Amino acid sequence: MAIPQKGPCRYRCILQLPEITIESGIFKRKKDAEKSAAEMAIEKLGIQISTDSRTPQEASDLLVERLTYLFSNEFLSSDPPHPLSGHLRAALEREGDLCGLVPLSVMAVYDSRLNNLCKCINPKVESNPFLVIPLIMGAASRLPELVATSEGQLSIWRKNIYPPEVIESLVNQQSGAPQSNLVEAIHIPCSQEKAIELVILDISSTGYYLDVIAKKLDLTDAAKVLISRAIGKASSETRLYFAAHQSYLIEPSSDHTNAKEALHSEVSLNARASYLSSQDIYGDAILASIGFTWRSKDLFYEDVSVQSYYRMLINKIPSGIYKLSREAVLTAEFPSAFTTRTNWRGSLPRDVLFTFCRQHRLSEPVFSSISIPLKAVSESPGSSKKLKVTDSSEEDTERASGGAISTDARESVESAVSYQCEIKIFSRSQDLIIECSPKDSFKKQNDSIQNTSFKIISWLNMYFKDLNLPSEKLNSTANDLDVQFSHENFLKEFVLCRSIHTVHHTETEGVKFLEPNTMSMLNTIPEQGVQSLNIEGPDSGVFPSNGSLLCISYSVFLVTEGEHMKENLESNPEFEFEIGVGAVIPHLEAAVTLMSIGQSACFKMELPPKEFILAAAVNSARTLSLLSSKSCCLEYSIRLLQVTEPLEDRMEQALFSPPLSKQRVEYAVQHIKESGATTLVDFGCGSGSLLDSLLNYPTALEKIVGVDISQKSLGRAAKILHSKLSNNIGINSAILYDGSITDFDSRLCGFDIGTCLEVIEHMEEEQACLFGDVVLSYFCPKVLIVSTPNYEYNVILQKSSPPSQEEDPDEKTQSQSCKFRNHDHKFEWTREQFNHWATELAAKHNYSVEFSGVGGSADLEPGFASQIAVFRRICPPQGEDLSKNADTEHHYQVIWEWSSSTSSS
Repeated sequence: MAIPQKGPCRYRCILQLPEITIESGIFKRKKDAEKSAAEMAIEKLGIQISTDSRTPQEASDLLVERLTYLFSNEFLSSDPPHPLSGHLRAALEREGDLCGLVPLSVMAVYDSRLNNLCKCINPKVESNPFLVIPLIMGAASRLPELVATSEGQLSIWRKNIYPPEVIESLVNQQSGAPQSNLVEAIHIPCSQEKAIELVILDISSTGYYLDVIAKKLDLTDAAKVLISRAIGKASSETRLYFAAHQSYLIEPSSDHTNAKEALHSEVSLNARASYLSSQDIYGDAILASIGFTWRSKDLFYEDVSVQSYYRMLINKIPSGIYKLSREAVLTAEFPSAFTTRTNWRGSLPRDVLFTFCRQHRLSEPVFSSISIPLKAVSESPGSSKKLKVTDSSEEDTERASGGAISTDARESVESAVSYQCEIKIFSRSQDLIIECSPKDSFKKQNDSIQNTSFKIISWLNMYFKDLNLPSEKLNSTANDLDVQFSHENFLKEFVLCRSIHTVHHTETEGVKFLEPNTMSMLNTIPEQGVQSLNIEGPDSGVFPSNGSLLCISYSVFLVTEGEHMKENLESNPEFEFEIGVGAVIPHLEAAVTLMSIGQSACFKMELPPKEFILAAAVNSARTLSLLSSKSCCLEYSIRLLQVTEPLEDRMEQALFSPPLSKQRVEYAVQHIKESGATTLVDFGCGSGSLLDSLLNYPTALEKIVGVDISQKSLGRAAKILHSKLSNNIGINSAILYDGSITDFDSRLCGFDIGTCLEVIEHMEEEQACLFGDVVLSYFCPKVLIVSTPNYEYNVILQKSSPPSQEEDPDEKTQSQSCKFRNHDHKFEWTREQFNHWATELAAKHNYSVEFSGVGGSADLEPGFASQIAVFRRICPPQGEDLSKNADTEHHYQVIWEWSSSTSSS
């Protein structure tokens, strides 16, 4: 828990175990508190951490000793209760010949010491847990006076009855009259052609719950029920129950291969159950959350609904893990970029990766951090600063460093080095599956861990979104993300994924999407799949921009065609996300880009995969009914509550009035007015802030054009311009193009003035240089205004942004080092670098150039906060060159167009 106080947070960890509760001291970092509590618990419990080097014979002898204890008088009445003792007590409640008989599968599942001894005897138990059963039967055969087994019944029982005083104590522990409890569970048919269904388990307080489950599986005896590993967390009692077949008892050796294949041919693999449990399960299965625990002698149980089943299913894929961490299955998406911990919501990439590996029964990821002297990655003369820096804390780095570096030593070391991280993922049998070794360097060790984890999760997410992806595409994407993988091992581990996540079950057979002509198309964003978008409420003038942290309220409904039937699937009164990094579904981000604070919007979109709908639906029966009977779509109702501006904007506003962004626009507007230009093109126009401002001043402009690669930003610009142009007198034409400013389009050739404000730093340096060549040699505007951040000014801006009370101390330390103003900046130039680039560019293309800026002063160090270059064409291009450019193929797509003649008519 975090301890409230002035300044950075402090942490204390309270660790609750069945026997004891441990409380750590107070630490600066959460991980230190957790580590301290764990060490205190290990010492208090007297646990000796050592490598088990027992021989198989020694383990066999200890297995016999363990069985002897498990069937002793003291174990049955042990306090705190052992989960297995609950089964022994319940077995004594069974009637007739079944009284006292304990299923061997229970022994294998509920006693970890017994299980570990069996692994020492036969390591193959790790991959096939049911091999424990014949080993227990073998140990029982060495205790003929104490216990007996029956291979036909797969049961074990104590030969001599327990003493009367032990039985009497068990009777006294029972409270009240017998009770009947109805528990929801899921029946998973072996055939994927059949739908899963909800079943009710009628559990009596005086009966044995495994007998009830056996009847649901059409079995006569609980001894014929096998039990899977726990699904989800290790402490979970959610398991799969299924019929025992002799094949489970056959060790996979060459002598038994044919026999095992013959037995398996009699019953089919249950792909869905096997996928959930990561072990082979044959025949029908029951998914239930029920069992005896360390916490109480009473039977624990809770309902497993259809929604629970689908949540377990999507928790096996990266995007599903992230969606569930945000409790926004139909709204959240795993982001396309890891920007800052401050803006990140939901599980961090490293945590998502750990969860993914646990869900698929893989070994924990192996992290290897490499420290590099800062001078090895510092910038060379005339180049941009290559060192990447993100805002993050130092939490969760002990795994990579082995815990060998103290906090004080780490702070000293990290001031002089940067970090790279390598991650390897192995199977349980230690076969290498995935390896990621990016060359990116970071000033914080945790930054390198999170970013490498992010790359692996991004690649896995891409795979699970399209399981039929061609091998060439899978390989090329892996190369782009610095991921290497073993095709054979990878496909072996995820062989069931394709059949589970791409199958269309009969629950939604015949479902149709709404036809486009059934909805109003007056306000649409076709490229995002958004239809019938309606925005309501007054325009507050405060809009989101890339990097902003938004807070919205929303509801998602399943809507049927014609009858207007609705089912609320998901709602959230306050949901935060960073815009511009794909942290929500693109349909919602496209819609919210067009909104201002206080406005509400409603839009419809086609159905996502069925598993996400049912993972969100509380009323699964009604949802399935709607899906199977009508053409459906999803309807989103959202309200924009709050917009927190990007860190770059907040830093600028803290130091400059008016804000630096407004000063840049005013600088450009003043030059446009003085130039008397009649045509203007804004390269990288974004949401149209410059074009919007131009309409507030009297100018000679008759035609304005904007170009950008973000259709969402262009949509916002179109909305702003459309609302203002109807009242503007001077402008005759306005066009917005979707396209890259490094591509030539003859329709933009020969404009009077071009602008490019704070755009080039979002491109790679090579692309920025290409833009300069294209615009001055092909577009050939009379005047070009380019602005970009002055890297030397960053130290002043960052000092002007005081850390918040909740800020991690490691983040505060890092904030004192100079970093880029925006996570999306690929480079930031010093004055010397910018001057060098602009001077060479001007000389190359017959332009003059003069330098200026806004924020700060040219006469005082470190100059302007935003540096500006104004290029002026010395002589017009030759007529033949213009003619040649006019014949060039058009590369831009018109997104929006306005004409005064069309508007007036």
